[in-house]
Amino acid sequence: MKLPENNGRSESRAIPTTEAEQTSLGQQLADKLAAHPGKNGVLMLRSGRDAFVARALLARQAESSIDLQYYMFHHDTVGNLLLNEVLSAADRGVRVRMLIDDMYGNEGEDAWVALDAHSQIEVRFFNPWVRGKSRMLQYITRLSDVNYRMHAKTYTVDNQATILGGRNIGDEYFAADPDLAFTDRDVLAVGPVVQDVETEFDDYWNSEYAYPARTLVRQGTEEELEQLRKGKKAFFDASATTAYLQALDDSPLADAIRAQTVDFRWTDGKIVHDSSEKKAHDENWQQELLISQLAPYITAAKSDVVIVSPYFVPGQPATEALCKLSQAGVRVRILTNSLVSNDVAAVHAGYSKYRKPLLRCGVELYELNERLKAHERKIFSWLPGLKKSSLHAKTMVFDREIMFVGSFNFDQRSLHINNEIGMLFWDAQTAGDSTDEFDRHIEDVAFRVTLETDENGKEALRWTGREDGKEVVFDSEPYASTGLKIAVAMMKLLPIESQL
Repeated sequence: MKLPENNGRSESRAIPTTEAEQTSLGQQLADKLAAHPGKNGVLMLRSGRDAFVARALLARQAESSIDLQYYMFHHDTVGNLLLNEVLSAADRGVRVRMLIDDMYGNEGEDAWVALDAHSQIEVRFFNPWVRGKSRMLQYITRLSDVNYRMHAKTYTVDNQATILGGRNIGDEYFAADPDLAFTDRDVLAVGPVVQDVETEFDDYWNSEYAYPARTLVRQGTEEELEQLRKGKKAFFDASATTAYLQALDDSPLADAIRAQTVDFRWTDGKIVHDSSEKKAHDENWQQELLISQLAPYITAAKSDVVIVSPYFVPGQPATEALCKLSQAGVRVRILTNSLVSNDVAAVHAGYSKYRKPLLRCGVELYELNERLKAHERKIFSWLPGLKKSSLHAKTMVFDREIMFVGSFNFDQRSLHINNEIGMLFWDAQTAGDSTDEFDRHIEDVAFRVTLETDENGKEALRWTGREDGKEVVFDSEPYASTGLKIAVAMMKLLPIESQL
């Protein structure tokens, strides 16, 4: 069971900075960048509508290149609308490079093949599965190969502006799915970090693990491309009244982008990411890990750490590091999913082993309340007023001065297996506002997990939260069924933590 030879792929790089600066986007940003030499302009994209607007309008402004990489790219409302924008840019002569992790690359495969037939578009799949063979069988025979996934998410236009963070492309990540509230965050950045993101993208794009669609699947045809183009245009026309397309016309962010008045925060910034060779485990792989680059900022915290991670399986070394901070007087707060809001029960099994050790040393733990009422969700910008809540944002704040936004979950897969990327930036206002927002609303949107000790010295977990404005207390996983609790208890016995 072998992949096809990958020798035919051609190497390409981000457009040169001198060329990028001559684009309309480059000229629009020139004065602002000159006024803030060496700094990066940063704008947090909290809402799904803003996250869509930023990507769509950047695609419309593109003149030279669009480079995007995603773990998931669904062909739903948001995915189809964005593909229409990207295809329109390619029709204008913009070079488009699309790097899609192959965990879900077979979804909409015909569309990827058709896009790849465009003279200005190339689609590559990262770390692919062998086509025409059972995936279940490949899990057995190729586990050491297919286990490593490109979990990074970046979207860069004309080598002048980039968007990175936690959002995959799909309705649930942009609050377009009426049944889910995937609380998420991205950051739109301009300045020196854009070139750093492009360097990372080129590293992955030219990797031996990136397979062109025409090599892995088949060569697309002009007929398929034209059919796709008509289909995307028809979908766009039929979606004219959706909130997303309306936001392109009248949202404050859309108006600011068009008027070139985006209120960037100008700050020092740094891109941290895993090497595309993380899978290979060469002699330098430990130093090249994202966590190796991020850890010094975590351990250097003096007063305050806020970690938001949907999947939280820290492992013993990180648990000890967080406890050391807490015992040194640093206030450490962690928000993650509860058992019911977590979409991977096995991850919760891995996380639950570390609750008591963290609580014993003074770390504060919060778990998302899956049954928030609509009006309670609306007070928290992470939580649109939808039917089911699930946390997906990946952020950290250190000492109210430094903020991290990226694709990195604080779990074993992100630490040691998957490829991740994120941005650190030094902005006391944004970092402080994020910390204040956390403190202001956390009791309304999450359960505070505490460790109680009875008169006999026996420890027990307690979950305290709010429901309909009233305090509620649980002595076991809130709202979880008995069957789910039993399943998690059984999974805790399995030696699977390294994969969580």
